Amino acid sequence: MRQVKIGEWPAMGWINAVTRWQELKDLRASGVDPALDKKKLRRQAEEEAAIKVTTVADVVEAYAKGHLANNREPKGAVAVAQRLRRATAPFASMPAAEVSRKMVFELMSSLAGTAVLAKSVKAELGAAWNIAMDAGLLPDETPNWWRQVSGPKMKSKGAMRDGVRKGTAKRVLSVPEVGTLLREDIGLMSEAVRDVVLLYLWTCSRGVELVQMHASQVTKEEDGVWWTLPKRLTKNRHIESATDHRVPLVGRALEVVNRRMEKFQGGYLFPRTTKQGVKTHLLQVNVGSPIHFRMPYSKSRPDITRERFQVTHWSPHDLRRTGRTLLASLGCPNEIAEAIIGHVQPGIVGTYNLYHYDKEKRHWLGLLSARLEEIASAV
Repeated sequence: MRQVKIGEWPAMGWINAVTRWQELKDLRASGVDPALDKKKLRRQAEEEAAIKVTTVADVVEAYAKGHLANNREPKGAVAVAQRLRRATAPFASMPAAEVSRKMVFELMSSLAGTAVLAKSVKAELGAAWNIAMDAGLLPDETPNWWRQVSGPKMKSKGAMRDGVRKGTAKRVLSVPEVGTLLREDIGLMSEAVRDVVLLYLWTCSRGVELVQMHASQVTKEEDGVWWTLPKRLTKNRHIESATDHRVPLVGRALEVVNRRMEKFQGGYLFPRTTKQGVKTHLLQVNVGSPIHFRMPYSKSRPDITRERFQVTHWSPHDLRRTGRTLLASLGCPNEIAEAIIGHVQPGIVGTYNLYHYDKEKRHWLGLLSARLEEIASAV
């Protein structure tokens, strides 16, 4: 038995109610189910309404809240969402199903000068459109031009430095530059920045991982002191075969960690308090910005007179690459060097070779430490 609501008293009088009742009765007699028919019409109207009101902004927000928030780190999710909002701002209010091939091509063309940004926007919006169709926000036949339009050739020209594009060549500091950095330039850095720079060179670790160093991650074992970063905090956290990243602390890296452990008595070794009073750790930008501030070409805060670095045109990540290059120059086998910097071995090798190279890591980082001290003391 199905029931259909005719109306409400007193808005609908009894005469109109009887008339409507008879109409429904006649429909039932003709083989039509009024209740089921009403549900189908309501569902169809809801689906059509949803499709009509799904704008580009709706797709972006759905992607930000439903995918980015659940699959990216909070900071990264916010950054990508803002990037997509800015890119689609000119047509954010138009129906997403009406985005044309030409519009996508023109947007990619406008971003072609910043290749990394263009590729990111194209890939993320392609995923957003697919997810919107899967969720029923867009008709199944909606073309995903973000995935189909190739756009202009997008090749990065590198970041702008002193009005000139630096190009895409990977920067590695030369031996004399490393020496000058360790003897002269490092004295111009704050204690926190200086310590992160030393850890970059002595451990070859990623900056985003170094600033998260916590007292609970540092342990003294039979062969010395180790820093073990949990997999969930590493860049490899989404790779199934990845494990916790273990780094032996030797030379100046051990000195830095011991000093900061004693200074802060537990918690983060590079602490920071937000404006909201939340105690957390430094961000990479808290290291990169002060370094850029000392470069001869830096135009930030022109009102402040400061001494500039002698070694120029480098960023913190270049120190990790420099340490890796020095390991190679010492004869460190590739698989050990890759384990030191926390790379997961690709393909079938990564699946079957589960050895962690702990002993070898300590040996080669010890040799690297000796080489860095040799470079630092050279005149």
